Amino acid sequence: MEFITSLKELDGLRLNKMQIIHRIDDFLQELFPELMGGGKNLIINTLQKYYAYGPFKPKVSIENGWVTIEIDTPTIISQEADYRKTVVLCERGKFPEAKPILRKLIEKNPTNSEYHRIMGQILSDEGDVEEAINSLIDALRWDPRNSFALLMMGNILARSKDDVPTAMKYYNKSLEINPNDNIAINNIGANLMQLGKTGEAKKYFDKALEINPDYPNTYFALSMVAEMADDLDSAFRYAITAIRKNNRKDALFQNSVNQAFSCAKKIIELDVGKKVLDKYILQLEKDGGKKIIALADEDIPTAAKIEFAENYKRKEHIIRFKPTYPAVEHLQMHELVHLDLVNQARKEGVNQLFISTQVQKSDFIKTLEPTINKLHKMDISEQSLSEYCSSLFDGLNLQVYNTPIDIFIEDFLHNQFPELNPYQFISLYALVKEGIKATTDKQVIDLSPLDILSKSKIYNLVNALLFKDLYGIDLIREFKAIPAEMRKADKFFQEFLEYRFDKEPGEEYELVMHWAQDLSLDRYFELVDEDQYRQKTQSPENLIESLEKDPLGLESNISSKEREMKQFQESQKGIGTNMAVVMFMVDALEYLKDMPINKIKGIAQEIAMLGTQGFRPDQQGYRLALVPDKNFSGYHILAWYYISWKLAIPEMLPKLGLPYEDEYNLALTLFEGKKNE
Repeated sequence: MEFITSLKELDGLRLNKMQIIHRIDDFLQELFPELMGGGKNLIINTLQKYYAYGPFKPKVSIENGWVTIEIDTPTIISQEADYRKTVVLCERGKFPEAKPILRKLIEKNPTNSEYHRIMGQILSDEGDVEEAINSLIDALRWDPRNSFALLMMGNILARSKDDVPTAMKYYNKSLEINPNDNIAINNIGANLMQLGKTGEAKKYFDKALEINPDYPNTYFALSMVAEMADDLDSAFRYAITAIRKNNRKDALFQNSVNQAFSCAKKIIELDVGKKVLDKYILQLEKDGGKKIIALADEDIPTAAKIEFAENYKRKEHIIRFKPTYPAVEHLQMHELVHLDLVNQARKEGVNQLFISTQVQKSDFIKTLEPTINKLHKMDISEQSLSEYCSSLFDGLNLQVYNTPIDIFIEDFLHNQFPELNPYQFISLYALVKEGIKATTDKQVIDLSPLDILSKSKIYNLVNALLFKDLYGIDLIREFKAIPAEMRKADKFFQEFLEYRFDKEPGEEYELVMHWAQDLSLDRYFELVDEDQYRQKTQSPENLIESLEKDPLGLESNISSKEREMKQFQESQKGIGTNMAVVMFMVDALEYLKDMPINKIKGIAQEIAMLGTQGFRPDQQGYRLALVPDKNFSGYHILAWYYISWKLAIPEMLPKLGLPYEDEYNLALTLFEGKKNE
C-alpha cells in the first residue's frame, strides 16, 4: 500500500481530499481476502464499503493495476456533526427540527444518497407518501445500490400504494445487493402474506430468521402465519418470542402482546387444559395414595384452593375452584403442584407446616396501633377494625408463605407443562396486575400501614420479576417501587435463581424463612416439622413414650433435624458462654431443688412436647401448664429444658443436642454458692 508523500499532495490532503492507493496484487488480497478471484466490480464495491464513513462514500477508481480511494475529508468534517444531529433528532421523532438541517445538507451536497434517503423516511413517517417517493428516487439516482432506499421504496409501494408487484422489484434489487439482508427478506415475506401466499411467505420468514434470529418482526410475522394455518400453539410461542426479543417497547411490541393474548384465548376455548389437569390428577393420586376431587365452588375467596386431606381429616384432597375465572385450569394445576411438592417433601421426611398463633397475631396487631387510631377517628366500627386487622395479618402471612413457593410452582408449570403456557400467561398477567392495584391504589395507600404495604409490594414484585423472566413483559415500573423495595425484590429473585435448577425436596421452605427474616416478618409465624406437629394428635401415653425414646424426633426426621440442630449449635458457638442461659439455669435449679423426680420428669416431658414445634431463642411468651407462675423467653425455656432432663432423665440428655455443658457447670457452681451463703 502506498500513501501520498509529497508536500503538494499533503496540501491537497488538507485542502481537498485524502487519497489511499493500493497495488492490485497478492498483498491486497492478503489485506482483503474477500477479493480472492474477484474482478473490477468486486474490488470497487468492497473498498467503497470498507472506506465509507457513515453516509460518506469514497470514490474508488482502477487504472493500470492500481486502485485509488479518494475520501472527501473536508465534506466529512463540515457535514458530519449536522448529519449526526439529524439522525438523533429522527430517532427521537423530532422531524420538524431535523428537516431544516437535512435540507441544508442536501443543498451543500446533493449527491449524497443517504441524505435523500433519510428525508424520504421522514416524509413517509409524516404521511407525505408522494414526496417520500420523490426523495427516495433521488437517493437511488445518486446511488442505485442504496439498499435501505430500495427497501423503503418497497415498503411504501406495498403498504401505501398496494402495489405489491412493483414493491417486489425493489425488494429483489435490494437482495441482489445484500443477499443477507434479513429485513428485506422479512418485508418480502410480509408482502407475500398480504397476498395470501402464506406458504411462500413462511419460506422468506424462515430464511430471515436464519440470518438474524434476534429480529422480533420476523417472529411476529411467523406468529401471524401460524395463526392463519390454525397452528395456535406455534402462533402463541412466536408471539411470546417476539415480545422477548423486542427491547424497544414500540408499536410492534404492543402488537406482539395483543397477538399473544389473542392466541392464548383461542387456545383456552379449545379446552386443552382439562386433559392435562385430569392426567396430572391421576399421577398425583398414584404418587400420594389419596384420591383428589376437583369441585366447582363460587363461594371460595380465591380463584382456586386446595384442602389437604390431613388438615380436614378426610380420605381425599379437594381442589375447589371458581369455574368462571379466566384460565382457571392454570390455578387448579398450581394447587396440584403444591400437593406435588408436599408429597416430595414428605417422602424425604422434610415437610413443614406454616402455623401462626394468637400470640403472634396479637404482636402483629400491636404494630398497627397508629393505623388503628387513624381509623378510629374515621368512625370505623370495632368489628370492622377487627376484621381489617385480621385480614392484614392473614393476607401478609399468605404472601410470606406462598410467594417463595409459588415461583417454584410457576417455573415448574412453565417447563413441565408447555401446553398450558397460554393459560399461565393470561392467569399470571391478571395476578400481577391485581398485585399492582393492591399496592398502588390511592385508597389502599391512605388506609394501610406503610411498612406492611411496602413488604407486600416486595413480594408482589418478585411475582412480576418471574412473569418478566417467563414471558418478557415488564410490569415492574407500574408498582412505583422505591429503590430499596426494588433491591430487596431483586435479591429475593436472585436467591430463587440459585435454587432454580437443583432444588431438593423441602428447600422451598428455606426461602420462606429467609425472606421473612429479611423483612422482619418471621416473628408472626412458625415453620414446624409436619410429622412432629401431627404427633400431638396421638394419645398422651403414646406421645410421652415416643418423647422418652426420641425427644427431638431425630429418628423420624433425621435430615431436617440434623440440619436445624447443626445451625443452632453453630450459632451458639459464636456466642461463647451464654450468661443468660447460665442465670436461667440457676433459676431452674432453685425452682426444682425440692421437687420430686416424677414431677420434674413431667415438666421435662411437657417442655419436650412444646419443643416439637421448635424453640426460638429470641421468642417470648412460652408457657408451661406445670409451671403456671412463669412466662418463658426462648433462652429461658431452653435452660429449663436442659436442667429438667439433666435432673430427671439424664441418660437421654445427649439426645437433646443442647450445647450448654459449660453453662450448666457454671450455673451449678453459682447455685451451690448460693446454698452455702
